[in-house]
Amino acid sequence: MSFITQLGPEIVARVLLVCIFPLSGLDKIFHWKEAMAQAKSAPVPAPVALLVLAILNELCAPVCIVLGWHDRLAAVILCGYCIITAVLYHPFWEFTHFWSQAGDGRSHFWDFFKNLCVAGGMALLALSGGYVRLSTVVTHPLGNAPYSAAR
Repeated sequence: MSFITQLGPEIVARVLLVCIFPLSGLDKIFHWKEAMAQAKSAPVPAPVALLVLAILNELCAPVCIVLGWHDRLAAVILCGYCIITAVLYHPFWEFTHFWSQAGDGRSHFWDFFKNLCVAGGMALLALSGGYVRLSTVVTHPLGNAPYSAAR
C-alpha cells in the first residue's frame, strides 16, 4: 500500500474540503466584535454561546475530518452547520434585485450557494463508502461511482 497512491490524495482532498473552516474560526476570534455583530443579526437565542460553539466547530471538526477520527460525524455536523448558516446569514431572497451589481444581495446569493455546495461535499464524505485508489481514477477516468448501476 503506497501512501502516495492511496491515502495521500484522499488526505489532500479532505484538507481542500475543510481548509476554509479553521481560517473562519480564527477570523471570528481575531475579529470578535464583527463576528458578534453578524451573530446578532440573525434571529437566534444566545448569540454569544452560539458564536463560541461555531468557533469550536470550525476549529475541531476539520481536524477530525483530516485525521479520519469520527470523520463522518464531523462531516454531518459541518453539513448541518453550512446549511444553517446559509439560511440564517445569507438570505439573498430578502434583497430586491439580488442579482444586480448594486447592494449586498448578490454576495449573499453566492455565499448561500457556496455554503450549500460545501454542505454537499460534507454529505458526500459522510455517506461515501471509503476511498478509491488514485491509480483506479487514473486508469479509468470515465468510471462510475461505486453505487452506479452502469459499472
